[in-house]
Amino acid sequence: MATASSPPAPAPTGASTSTASTRMRSPTIRTGRQRMAQQTLAKYSVCVKRSLPEDGNTVSPYSLSPVSSNSQKLLRSPRKPTRKISKIPFKVLDAPELQDDFYLNLVDWSSLNVLSVGLGTCVYLWSACTSQVTRLCDLSVEGDSVTSVGWSERGNLVAVGTHKGYVQIWDAAAGKKLSVLEGHTARVGALAWNADQLSSGSRDRVILQRDIRAPPLQSERRLQGHRQEVCGLKWSTDHQLLASGGNDNKLLVWNHSSVLPVQQYTEHLAAVKAIAWSPHQHGLLASGGGTADRCIRFWNTLTGQPLQCTDTGSQVCNLAWSKHTNELVSTHGYSQNQILVWKYPSLTQVAKLTGHSYRVLYLAMSPDGEAIVTGAGDETLRFWNVFSKMRSTKESVSVLNLFTRIR
Repeated sequence: MATASSPPAPAPTGASTSTASTRMRSPTIRTGRQRMAQQTLAKYSVCVKRSLPEDGNTVSPYSLSPVSSNSQKLLRSPRKPTRKISKIPFKVLDAPELQDDFYLNLVDWSSLNVLSVGLGTCVYLWSACTSQVTRLCDLSVEGDSVTSVGWSERGNLVAVGTHKGYVQIWDAAAGKKLSVLEGHTARVGALAWNADQLSSGSRDRVILQRDIRAPPLQSERRLQGHRQEVCGLKWSTDHQLLASGGNDNKLLVWNHSSVLPVQQYTEHLAAVKAIAWSPHQHGLLASGGGTADRCIRFWNTLTGQPLQCTDTGSQVCNLAWSKHTNELVSTHGYSQNQILVWKYPSLTQVAKLTGHSYRVLYLAMSPDGEAIVTGAGDETLRFWNVFSKMRSTKESVSVLNLFTRIR
């Protein structure tokens, strides 16, 4: 009895007290911690779900990356493919008797998508829509030959420069000669339209500008500044300035009303045939020099200041700006016979196209600005997808099935 009713023995001191206490409280502590963890986790999950805004710009707490979800989607999205320029022409036309003469301009592409080509004594028209070929004229009956062709801006008239110094105006659709302009004493190798006015450059070193609607001589304006043959002519896109290049290595700029050049550039070391006005920057002019020069130069014609210059390594025959991007294409003769595409103003090469076995003396651009045609003394015309966005960039398996005769 005494043993059962006696008070419990005092607890032992030291480590045994701590152990007993821990053992008694341990289940309670673990249960409390688990409950708190569950509550915290549930609360945390709800907070995370509510903290994500609809735009997804908040960084997920489960991600080790500090990049937002929108940015992650952007990074994971497929990169925009770079533009690929096919190195094989999508069409080749056989052009017999296409002359290998640096000073002539025998190919032009109209706004109505018709190509005009001077072959010997004849001018042929090729429709890019139907591939139909028609002969516009034959100068052999006059003992003459074709030295230049140029379409009017509306695409209904084509001017034909001749070896004897005449300029004939033809209605292309009707196949009818409308007039013959006289005034030059030597071959007419360069033509440039400005609305209803036509400028012609000749080996006689004179540029004649005439309104084809007016009677002969009444509207004639003579521009004399070159000491040798005029081989390049281009009007600016705003119709205010005319650039002319000559075999005297000069590049001259004229306004629409004066008879004296407003700018003269003498930096080129060879004939200047290649001329192109930028459609993107007012007053920006590009020019290219012949075999002894090989350079493409850029000019601010509003201030007269020279800009960039790059040595291409070969004769520069033609230049043309893209209508859609700040790029330009150049064609070359000795010694590369190639076609180059450049970015401006970095002047980095975008593409190099080869295929002609002679100098690439002729260049014209399609009215939509997507394709170019080049001509050479190898008597071929080659069509390239240089600035194309719509046409397929797949290279043809064989070029042989692309050949078509233009006459």
